[in-house]
Amino acid sequence: MPTKHANKIGHELVLDNLSTAVMVFDEQFRLRYINQAGEVMLAHSARHACDRSVHELVVNSEALEEQLARSITSGEVIAQRGCQLELPDAVPLRVDCTFTPVFDETVGTHVLIEMRQIDHQMRVEQDELLINQQQASRLLVRGLAHEIKNPLGGLRGAAQLLEREISAPELLEYTQIIIGEADRLQALIDRMLGPSALPQLRQLNIHEVLERVRGLVRAEVGNELVFVQDYDPSLPELHADPDQLEQAVLNIVRNATQAMQGKGTITLRTRVLRNFNIGARKYRLVVQINIIDTGPGIDDELQKKMFFPMVTTRSEGTGLGLSIAQALVSRHEGLIECQSEPGETTFTILLPLDKRDDA
Repeated sequence: MPTKHANKIGHELVLDNLSTAVMVFDEQFRLRYINQAGEVMLAHSARHACDRSVHELVVNSEALEEQLARSITSGEVIAQRGCQLELPDAVPLRVDCTFTPVFDETVGTHVLIEMRQIDHQMRVEQDELLINQQQASRLLVRGLAHEIKNPLGGLRGAAQLLEREISAPELLEYTQIIIGEADRLQALIDRMLGPSALPQLRQLNIHEVLERVRGLVRAEVGNELVFVQDYDPSLPELHADPDQLEQAVLNIVRNATQAMQGKGTITLRTRVLRNFNIGARKYRLVVQINIIDTGPGIDDELQKKMFFPMVTTRSEGTGLGLSIAQALVSRHEGLIECQSEPGETTFTILLPLDKRDDA
């Protein structure tokens, strides 16, 4: 027969593995309990969020306080759809809420709130679409590379043989052009395929990677570019390849500096997400790296295809930086997302910290 204590632990484990955010508020509208999905939604750990009032946690707290009061006064379950949740440290969310009053003789009346993010399923579907697009793109590029490399090698070899048979200097110039252009195309194909080396995984501090990138870009651009570091010091170490992650972050940061023409602000932010989906796969812990710039923004049409190879708006660009960054992150079972509007573009790198669970 299980003990009451064992049952309590079991209930907490169940609540912490729900994808629905669960919170309990007392009669003074102070938070008394929050599960892991709630921590992700509010962008606060239970240790920092518990015992704080609604207005400390939510910017537009008046609507929540009104529903909490109604639930306590009426003793009835209240459901509200499409609530706008404005948070001080995260982007606004639209959620469906259920307020359930719970009475206990020892602690009085509390209200249990269940919140489900409306756009959660849409984000999962968008992630899956992006992952599938990247896989299809890589297969297409590899197929094209195979078809191009063989005749390209033959073309270069024929030019070298022809060069041995020609004595006139003015004709040798043409064979050198053929060989040089063949080498240039070979290098372009190799860049499109991305790094071929497998990740050399080891334990690392992601902040050290971000600081190396910051130092490199600052040395390239100068002091007119301002960096803001907003790091979570409690972030666990990540099992990853530091060189490949550095290259991925560097490609994104360099794109941002070019968009701002070397003048503006780039914010590097890290957070831990719990019970979070990357595509359709759920992970217990995920590292979230935000790279936020104050540039002109990216238009909607370009956002849909910017992770494909050879997509660029710059005449001197190759359009390979973001494609390579996405490929490097995907080798770590991660994903890069982007949200942009004029004055603020956010690239988000998501990297799992542990083995994945079933979604």
